[in-house]
Amino acid sequence: MQLNEAVSKRLSELLAEKKMTQYQLYIKSGVPKSTISNVMNCSYDSVKLRIIHEMCQGMRIDITEFFDSPLFKLDNLDP
Repeated sequence: MQLNEAVSKRLSELLAEKKMTQYQLYIKSGVPKSTISNVMNCSYDSVKLRIIHEMCQGMRIDITEFFDSPLFKLDNLDP
């Protein structure tokens, strides 16, 4: 799996867990709706850590919680 796919899947998991929509994340994080949509649709080859951090703040989680997922294990990611 590519890193951008792992970020997209993790964001989807967390939004479902928090019962949040992309729109609610936009309101709470200040990350533009188009950016959130692009992350979710894997439109970016990579995502800036700053964007992930801002989305984490909107979901009221630490960035470590975002990356605390089997999706980011070395064996699951393509080089």
